[in-house]
Amino acid sequence: MNGPMTATAEPQAHLLIVDDDERIRGLLKKFLVRQGFLVTSARDAAQARRLLGGLDFDLIVLDVMMPGEDGVALTRSLREELDTPILLLTAKSETEERIEGLEAGADDYLTKPFEPRELLLRIGAILRRVPQPRPMQDGPKMLQLGPVRYDIDRGELWQGSEPIRLTATESALMRILARRPNEAFSRIQLVEDLGRDRGAGADPAQERAVDVQITRLRRKIEPDPKQPRYLQTVRGAGYMLSPD
Repeated sequence: MNGPMTATAEPQAHLLIVDDDERIRGLLKKFLVRQGFLVTSARDAAQARRLLGGLDFDLIVLDVMMPGEDGVALTRSLREELDTPILLLTAKSETEERIEGLEAGADDYLTKPFEPRELLLRIGAILRRVPQPRPMQDGPKMLQLGPVRYDIDRGELWQGSEPIRLTATESALMRILARRPNEAFSRIQLVEDLGRDRGAGADPAQERAVDVQITRLRRKIEPDPKQPRYLQTVRGAGYMLSPD
């Protein structure tokens, strides 16, 4: 991991690196600090929980294969109360492991071994998905999805007076689909709009990852996720948000 490069995300974002391999933790921390990030590291899930109890992080880089509570289990548990974006580091051969991680609430994954620049690009892409406060313009614009409403200006999903928790990637997907309601977006288009592999063409793994995120989003907005009314699959075209 030699040679400085320009960070693609906002400087001074605070990252938490969770990996049981001390050498990898050290290399990742050294590399990311040189790119302008604040970095804290943890050796296992228990230490990560202690740190998360007292500090706020902009993103968690989490190894899946750890002794004790693994990265997928930790992701699933954290998603019960945290929106912090999570990037999983997975073994290259474990496809189902990556899908399980996305279903648990991870925002993206990176397979080992990886190039430092690819890690940097993934981190930057995820951080850009995090909703930013936007000034109100002539009152909020709303999309009604049955009992659920989506505030386009704020990028917020509500059911009655209760906010619906979205991960950074789910929030980015809603923002993309809501900008052109009743228009289908292909998987390839969604992969690119999410900042993954821009211009690289079809990537079945990334397209499958989009499918998983769509499934998670449906669970939050559909009365019956198995029979979607609002987040529809358009045969041969992709996905479409169809509000009331």
